[in-house]
Amino acid sequence: MASFTITLPTIFSSITSSSIHFLKSQTRTPLAFGSLRSPAPTLFNRKFTTLAVATRPSQPAALLDSDDQNRVVLPTNESSNNLLKIRHTCAHVMAMAVQKLYPKAKVTIGPWIENGFYYDFDMEPLTDKDLKKIKKEMDRIISKNFPLVREEVSRDEAHRRILALNEPYKMEILEGIKEEPITIYHIGGEWWDLCAGPHVESTGNINRNAVELESIAGAYWRGDERKPMLQRIYGTAWESEEQLKAYLHFKEEAKRRDHRRLGQDLDLFSIQEDAGGGLVFWHPKGAIVRHIIEDFWKKVHIERGYDLLYTPHVAKADLWKISGHLDFYKENMYDQMSIEDELYQLRPMNCPYHILVYKRKRHSYRDFPIRVAELGTVYRYELSGSLHGLFRVRGFTQDDAHIFCLEDQIKDEIRGVLDLTEETLSQFGFEKYEINLSTKPEKSVGDDDIWEKATSALKDALDDKGWSYQIDDGGGAFYGPKIDVKIEDALGRKWQCSTIQVDFNLPQRFDITYVDSNSEKKRPIMIHRAVLGSLERFFGVLIEHYAGDFPLWLSPIQARILPVTDAQLEYCKDVTNKLKKYGIRAEVCHGERLPKLIRNAEKQKIPLMAVVGSKEIETQTVTVRSRFGGELGTMPVDDFISRIKLAIENPTSL
Repeated sequence: MASFTITLPTIFSSITSSSIHFLKSQTRTPLAFGSLRSPAPTLFNRKFTTLAVATRPSQPAALLDSDDQNRVVLPTNESSNNLLKIRHTCAHVMAMAVQKLYPKAKVTIGPWIENGFYYDFDMEPLTDKDLKKIKKEMDRIISKNFPLVREEVSRDEAHRRILALNEPYKMEILEGIKEEPITIYHIGGEWWDLCAGPHVESTGNINRNAVELESIAGAYWRGDERKPMLQRIYGTAWESEEQLKAYLHFKEEAKRRDHRRLGQDLDLFSIQEDAGGGLVFWHPKGAIVRHIIEDFWKKVHIERGYDLLYTPHVAKADLWKISGHLDFYKENMYDQMSIEDELYQLRPMNCPYHILVYKRKRHSYRDFPIRVAELGTVYRYELSGSLHGLFRVRGFTQDDAHIFCLEDQIKDEIRGVLDLTEETLSQFGFEKYEINLSTKPEKSVGDDDIWEKATSALKDALDDKGWSYQIDDGGGAFYGPKIDVKIEDALGRKWQCSTIQVDFNLPQRFDITYVDSNSEKKRPIMIHRAVLGSLERFFGVLIEHYAGDFPLWLSPIQARILPVTDAQLEYCKDVTNKLKKYGIRAEVCHGERLPKLIRNAEKQKIPLMAVVGSKEIETQTVTVRSRFGGELGTMPVDDFISRIKLAIENPTSL
């Protein structure tokens, strides 16, 4: 089983005092004693279901209940051809059910997808009540055990049959099919569809208790907003009822961790529609987390020999002509703006800027390697329908870096990037990765010799690192081979974050050179790399990974000071100011009864609470409660500070 678990040392010992008895008397629920623990979301004094390795962000591979050890493996379409057939057939069964219940509905397409299937219909809007009716009709069709029969017909015959049914979308699909004969699949003798398969032998091969209709959405025909809006019904299907239950459990856990909801509940960020979709507003608490991420990122890059850059957000349009972005990436770029009769462009990438910094002076072979890095904000056009919280936005900050080096330095530089990647990702709690090495595609720039050298250097660096990897033959960019790193989160989902790409294209386009040992001009190798990907997306992954329960060192508020009554407010302010003086993020919260103050702190996922009553003022102490460790006892303020500092200074132990 692959799972994410954090084991913590004892940072605070349990301390008993009269103040603990007082704190107990003020709370409505019993509090546990224990050590201060980082608020990671996995296993802390509660039953937690762990999901094992996944293939994609939305797909769990297995579920393990930590109590009964009953493992339910969730197959994928790739690992189970039977599951793929079930899902494809379910799409047809659903379409048949819809047309039985709503004879005026026109069918379009119905593929299998990652967790199930969908089908698009041209019909009146549906409701959740309709889904229940459709599922009931699907169950009836499944129970009839209708055979799935494949038939081959001529194009003319297919045209005649579709015309007789008055199915305009199917006619359009037929016109797009180039192969002959045309294949049709029948469900019994009652319904048929244009289809290449595959399908199960009969509807009875589907376990109706392992099928569920999930949701309704709008979808434009062919994805074109100028074409009709269709009704899309999503469903999920599995081989067994146990698999369905495991998937639904995973789905609920993923919903609980949804960064969009947690971002609002914890006041971390927002998307303000008055400003425009896909544009992120970092609220004070979210901005603090970003500040911590950026500080660590800058520190580790400086330590590893990178020079930091800050470059403009716009540039002349001609720059993007040279780079090739206007030729190959224009649909993802915003419209140009005219400034004093010259055209300027918001940047979609940082690469050309770093090349201009390189070109500001002549370089010798002795200068290499040259490493530059920037947290550079870029802007890319995305359709409004594709925007998704922090995961798909229109403006985001890349942790971008470029390395200029010699051919014989590629391996060592790639190895250095792999080490930096591991150090950075492990700092934030990610220890499991999936590595893919993508090689030369059919269309590419650069001669075979340099491609072979670069690819070998990437392989050697990965082998030297000891990381296993898969080779994606022909999957590289046209300008060079690349390594992609996917991180695994607490639910076993995998997220694309880090990428390392060798580039033979931009050095040629910008004609960058250096002088070799023979005083001749040569072209350097350029390596693009990002570790986190983008700060916005990485923050979204972090929120979901920790379910908003950030480790102490990363938490926006590390300690909340709670007075029993307002009579202790001034002392609480003094304690808070003292904590802030030592770099601890603390705040005072008052104005409610103590039980509510504690509940509010729990809801806000504050790692530490320090309760202050008259006894604490008299002894110059605080009574501490941790979110997961329970009551930690009464201690002098200086001890409280020193123990928090110890925990913060050793974040990898949290």
